[in-house]
Amino acid sequence: MKNFYFLAAFSLLIFSCTKKTETKLTFLDEYDLADSIQFKNTIIGGLSGVDFVNNQYYFVVDDERNPRVLSANISISDDKIKSVKFNDVILLADTTNNFYQKNALDLESVFVDETTNEIYLTSEGSIKNNKLPSVFKSDINGRFLEEIQLPENLLNIKSIKHNAAFEASSKSIDNKGFWVAMEAPLNVDGEEPTFTKTSSPIRITYFDKSTKKATKQFAYQLEHITKPAKGNINLNGVTAMLEYKENQFLVVERTYQSGYGSHGNIVRIFDVIVDETATDILEIDALKTSEFTPLKKRLVFNFEDVEGELTDKIIDNIEGIAFGPELLNGNKSLLLISDDNFQFYGKQLNQFILLELQAN
Repeated sequence: MKNFYFLAAFSLLIFSCTKKTETKLTFLDEYDLADSIQFKNTIIGGLSGVDFVNNQYYFVVDDERNPRVLSANISISDDKIKSVKFNDVILLADTTNNFYQKNALDLESVFVDETTNEIYLTSEGSIKNNKLPSVFKSDINGRFLEEIQLPENLLNIKSIKHNAAFEASSKSIDNKGFWVAMEAPLNVDGEEPTFTKTSSPIRITYFDKSTKKATKQFAYQLEHITKPAKGNINLNGVTAMLEYKENQFLVVERTYQSGYGSHGNIVRIFDVIVDETATDILEIDALKTSEFTPLKKRLVFNFEDVEGELTDKIIDNIEGIAFGPELLNGNKSLLLISDDNFQFYGKQLNQFILLELQAN
């Protein structure tokens, strides 16, 4: 009898170990929207961030002249994107407050509070014009509500690179706060990624909704650039992030290299964990002169592996990631979107990518 209980316990242990799986992403589908579609006196394009709330998708449009948010219904069934139908334009225009007029609104990410319908937005500002990046919220009609206070180490404009500030954000799973990520390292923190491995940490900051302040911050190490240079632009940075369970994220890194035409992007997704080994750098002003331990990361998806299944074998300028509806097998879906830059730099895609998220 004693041997029976031992074997039963041992079998249960083996079963539980074999059932545990690492986070996995699987490509399901791609949907490309025609470029330059006219909608309510605006053009559909420049989609730089996305969120999925109460069965509605919200997209932020990267258009400094006319900053706005779009809402849409996306039909997903049988692991395919069937249609994308935009239904409203939310303009950021408010005559009772001059926040929008004072700040350069280079909007890059968006998420919506499902209980209050407040819209949170990040802006890269305009460093070359001495305009700081910002995090703020509006109501569902685009009226300014509040600016979020930034930590001191993100207020030194001389240390921030132009067009490399707040690129990604994610609300926390418990809805008690949210995360904001830089695209590239501060000048005092590290070097921009190059073709060899360098110290290139960006800052990911957590903001508490109740105190409306940053309460913790961590360093995330960017990857080096893997393809040889063909032109004079060779960049890699974080463009999107999503907390999919407590203190665990999917982080999108996008490499862009000129000289490759429409094939200039490399897009990879990493599984990132905040644990006790990572250094809280909120009180550290310069990482170049400090010791710290960055967040742990693991590559979980590389779009180079599925390029043959994409339109013209191209992965475009992916800048947003959000949950989608539950799939038939019970797993979550993910929707990724690309910023076509309004075709300013040549032909690009309004690309919608559907992935399956398998997580233990």
